[in-house]
Amino acid sequence: MPMTVRSRDPRWLLLFRLGVAVLALVPLLMLLGRILTRDLGPDPGQVITESFGLAAFQLLLATLCMTPLKRWTGWSGWIRVRRMLGLFAFFYACLHVLSFLQFILGWTDLWATFTKRPYIILGAFAFLSLVPLALTSTKGMVKRLGKRWKPLHRLIYVAVVFAWLHFVWQARSDIGEMVGYGVMLVCLLALRGVWFGWSTLIPLRKG
Repeated sequence: MPMTVRSRDPRWLLLFRLGVAVLALVPLLMLLGRILTRDLGPDPGQVITESFGLAAFQLLLATLCMTPLKRWTGWSGWIRVRRMLGLFAFFYACLHVLSFLQFILGWTDLWATFTKRPYIILGAFAFLSLVPLALTSTKGMVKRLGKRWKPLHRLIYVAVVFAWLHFVWQARSDIGEMVGYGVMLVCLLALRGVWFGWSTLIPLRKG
């Protein structure tokens, strides 16, 4: 069956969606494997927290990649998994926050600790930016919000930028990986600005 025909087959799209879901679960499965084999090093809490945070950030970048891939390939299947990737990103972000509170920060005197560590504030802004996106990701909310839905969901740009700053700020010496992610992020935002207008990068703005 030719690729152009097969890619329109509902069964092919279902397999693609399942494949993407499995890939999105890989960071969690790998971490569970390391936990079971006790391969987390001297500070397991730190490893768990960082693993969940990095997975959330990577999936946010993957979400932003879907529009360019659709534009370059002409296949709408990329857009069909965009919402799922965003929800997986939020899932990992929730695990990251819970792990951070449980293993690193603790559950007492949260306000004092938050205000003393700027990178935590950036991470909190990134997470809070994702909350309304997750809450309004259903088809029912898309219909209910109407034209307000797209401007609201541009908060993903705020979330991913703050998430990147969150990681860079707390990096002590080796920031090479985050520099690479930063270059990728700039390219994705630049493509969006060139293709659809720079105003489409501004959250909550109509148009």
